[in-house]
Amino acid sequence: MTQTHFSAAERTASDYYDSADADCFYEEVWGGEDIHIGLYASETEAIAPASQRTVNALIALIGTFPRGATVVDLGSGYGGAARRLAKEFGAHVEAINISSVENARHRQLNLSAGLQDHIQVHDASFEDVPLPSGCADVVWSQDAILHSGNRQQVLQEAARLLKPGGVMVLTDPMAADGVETDSLSAILDRIHLPDMGSPDRYRAWASQAGLVREVWQDQTAMLIRHYSRVREELLRREQELKTKISPEYLQRMAAGLGHWIDGGRQGRLSWGLMRFRKPLQEA
Repeated sequence: MTQTHFSAAERTASDYYDSADADCFYEEVWGGEDIHIGLYASETEAIAPASQRTVNALIALIGTFPRGATVVDLGSGYGGAARRLAKEFGAHVEAINISSVENARHRQLNLSAGLQDHIQVHDASFEDVPLPSGCADVVWSQDAILHSGNRQQVLQEAARLLKPGGVMVLTDPMAADGVETDSLSAILDRIHLPDMGSPDRYRAWASQAGLVREVWQDQTAMLIRHYSRVREELLRREQELKTKISPEYLQRMAAGLGHWIDGGRQGRLSWGLMRFRKPLQEA
């Protein structure tokens, strides 16, 4: 299903992820199928297995995974998590993503894996999901909601989509609680947004939407390590990457990664795993 009416923030994100430079960089350096922050066993661990460990941790956070469950993946990227859930648990995944380039590769990877009948990829916004209310056992999102200009609306959509008793699991790069927006200007300029979420903001937004936060696992050290590892790989492979990616993009990426690393080390950023639940009965 295709949705064409995107907000300014969504168009900015779509234009970025649809660019040839970004597509190549995320495939070559960031982890390929899983373009998310990883959970690292060591400072020098490769990016891809660390990213897979985050998927493992979110699966564990769900608890007992119902066989054949319907999962709505908000900001599904290249679909690494969607394929994992479909293959291992027989899940039916509704993948919501605004990048047509990512979605095209996602569909091809699903076809190659023989999972095209288990995963429906929607060219759509997670602020206005083209699915019926109460269709999801699980809502899943990894490091995507920060790109929304209306994160509270995304939580409201998650609550609408979930069946009573269903859970939402997510990760997202955030501001640390109590941090002023003006101290994050370098990062906000990078993502072209006026502010960021925070752990307390997500808890409040979820509560307003009718969801209860059950788990918050602070893993901010992994944000710092992940962006450090990506920057290390960029610099190590810079000459090779320049044959595929514009030097200007690589320069901007290296600088942007540095801002994320500095923000994390200075205590201005936060990252971790959250679980929210839709109560069986409304209060």
